[in-house]
Amino acid sequence: MSRIATPVGQYGQLQVRGTKLCDESGEPVQLRGVSTHGIQWFGWGSCVTPDSLDALANDWQSELCRIAMYIQEGGYETNPDRFTAEVNKIIEEVTKRGLYAVIDFHTLDPGNPMENLRNAKRFFDNVATEYSHNNNLIYEICNEPNGVGWTTIKSYAEEVIPVIRAHDTTNPIVIGTPGWSSLGLSHIGSDGPQEIINSPVEGDNLLYAYHFYAATHGQWERNQLDVAAEELPIFVTECGSMEATGGGDSDFESTQAFIDIMDEHTISWAFWSYSDGPGTSSLWEQGTSDDGRWIIDNLTQTGKWARKKIRNVEM
Repeated sequence: MSRIATPVGQYGQLQVRGTKLCDESGEPVQLRGVSTHGIQWFGWGSCVTPDSLDALANDWQSELCRIAMYIQEGGYETNPDRFTAEVNKIIEEVTKRGLYAVIDFHTLDPGNPMENLRNAKRFFDNVATEYSHNNNLIYEICNEPNGVGWTTIKSYAEEVIPVIRAHDTTNPIVIGTPGWSSLGLSHIGSDGPQEIINSPVEGDNLLYAYHFYAATHGQWERNQLDVAAEELPIFVTECGSMEATGGGDSDFESTQAFIDIMDEHTISWAFWSYSDGPGTSSLWEQGTSDDGRWIIDNLTQTGKWARKKIRNVEM
């Protein structure tokens, strides 16, 4: 059964006002949803299908789908045209279902986003040109910068954002932060969020990425997030209940504590990952993509928990 009103139908064109992501009328909005795993492994025709997206939109009541496009590791750089076409296909399918599409340029290794600057400009020029009239896009320009400080990331953002804005002047852009998008908390020598607060990227409708894995990150990180959210517009474009490796046991108590802070500050979030691979981070049991039944019985323990949180159901 389809939902009565889609998220895009309800919230319309997103904008950033102060420290809040807001709907078309300027009211703060919190989007909940999932991230795919790398689409070179779990993309269109595997874990991203018409049926799996129907389940995400109608059963999970998700408001967003983050499309994780790796650059290396068999991703974009191996065939830019193919991966751009696949991202475009998923954008179109997500759009049909009235969800917001987070377009994740999945910077990871190398951690310096400047090393993929040319790829980023080419990719975002193509996507922003194609979908400049869509009101459901959120551009995430560098997933998890690492090994470099805020000055380098800011310079990268100042190169990539104008490429997007040449075609799409409105849709929000999320900027990765030092230390695997930890707001600098995991970057040696960083002053943490204060570096970004003191020297933000200039422009409208910009947010800053924060990622957490609740079995690795705890009260100290939550305290820092709580403080930073008073000064910066933050989007948790990736999070999980397990360890930062994607494995280990889930810590649902710690995850809930993070969710409580995100609720308090109206911070949007995407849970990792809408896939059926090995490891605790997969929301679907292995073999679900072959089985083709995107039903509750095929969810992992983590998947069942995440689904309830996305549906905003009390546990």
